[in-house]
Amino acid sequence: MKILAALLLAVAAPLYSHVGSPDVFYEGSAGPYRLLVTVRPPQVIPGVAEVEIRSVGPGVEKVRVAPLRLTAAAQFSPVPDEMRRSKDDPQFFSGTVWLMSTGSWKVLVQAEGKPGKGEIAVPVPALSTRVMGMQTSLAAILIPLCLVLVLGLAAIASASAREAELEPGQMPDARRIRRSRIVMAVVLAGTCGVLVLGNSWWSAEAGDYSRIVYKPLQLKAAVQDGNHLLLTLDDPGWLNRRVDDLLPDHGHLMHLFIVNLPRMDQVWHLHPERGREPETFAQTLPTMAAGQYALFADVVHANGIAETATTRIELSTIDGAKLEGDDAASGPPIIPKGGYNPDVAELPGGYRMLWERSAVRIRARQPYEFRFRLVDAQGADAKDVELYMGMQGHAAFVKDDGSVFAHVHPSGSVAAATLALTTPLTTPDDPHAMHNMAHGGLPAQVTFPYGLPQPGIYRIFVQMKRGGEIMTGMFNASVEN
Repeated sequence: MKILAALLLAVAAPLYSHVGSPDVFYEGSAGPYRLLVTVRPPQVIPGVAEVEIRSVGPGVEKVRVAPLRLTAAAQFSPVPDEMRRSKDDPQFFSGTVWLMSTGSWKVLVQAEGKPGKGEIAVPVPALSTRVMGMQTSLAAILIPLCLVLVLGLAAIASASAREAELEPGQMPDARRIRRSRIVMAVVLAGTCGVLVLGNSWWSAEAGDYSRIVYKPLQLKAAVQDGNHLLLTLDDPGWLNRRVDDLLPDHGHLMHLFIVNLPRMDQVWHLHPERGREPETFAQTLPTMAAGQYALFADVVHANGIAETATTRIELSTIDGAKLEGDDAASGPPIIPKGGYNPDVAELPGGYRMLWERSAVRIRARQPYEFRFRLVDAQGADAKDVELYMGMQGHAAFVKDDGSVFAHVHPSGSVAAATLALTTPLTTPDDPHAMHNMAHGGLPAQVTFPYGLPQPGIYRIFVQMKRGGEIMTGMFNASVEN
């Protein structure tokens, strides 16, 4: 029966995955408090998002959180819920919020202590990323029960028609037996009809819900005229998504990372320009060796949803153009005479980038502060550090099989254009207003709050700018369960 087939299909419901990180990591100031916020959105909307907050310093006594539409004012939020304070770690708080519909949300965080009160808002995309499947063990119970109920109902109706009016001990005649069989057939047909109608309703609801399940943008790539890369954003059909509503993020509509495969020891951070059609972008490629490459294209929609479209391409040797502006390239890594050091990336001009990692093992889905320092040939902090596209640094975390890619900033995994929609101090036209307040003397150290979503081996590309030159360090991270 169709309803049984629907139950079986529910057991093997599909998972729609994409290369971005499912969790949101953000570090910012709520008044006098510095907070590291982790939001784990639900896989199905409506659903409950888990919120974890760690105060970088002491003083926070209470933390309250509330969900709110991305561009809504704080006064329209529901009454905030107080988070639970850890008994073992007084600077750690946990709680939950409900995300009731698909779209762009923010979690309003209110911190309170003796120094006063503070508030920040963390953007969160509410996307159904899967159809929740029925557990196999539950299906193994429900399907036989369904059969028992259907057959039992038919048997009870048949027995009633055959023996309900008989005296005790009297045997049914042929007419009653024939009538009972007819009643059984009618009940079975009626029950099957109800199951078919129920399955039709089930299928209609599932079809409507499938429109909500997130389907990532697709990316098509082709090379023309030797070194002209043509990119096309292809929408597989998800809700009312558009590709003509993109916001500039760090001054560019698209950030394209190209990584060579399988070595992943070269990276290009490029910024294609939009073509005649809103879904097309073009980029003049730099010099590149023949081989296979992974492409990761970051874009941000007007509603604040950030997406990464990805593809792979086989290239012949490219005799390309010189990089200009914010475009940058790096690799293969420089190996010093003393041998490879996993915590040190050798850079041109004798400069080095140091990964100041702790002895703590990195575990999946846990927030960490990835800290890097740029030093000169004498080991002293670089003195001429500049902002790179409005930020002190940029980092890309790429899993060795290409299944995870995240473009992360010193504030976390939230796109600057999305933050601009959330924070009243900035606007979509100038998403770096707060960062541009820095005037010289920038520190040589940069920190990226982030949590790697899956166990495995990752390549971390860290970019900082000094003396007008963009420098890229490459590091490996091993992530455990």
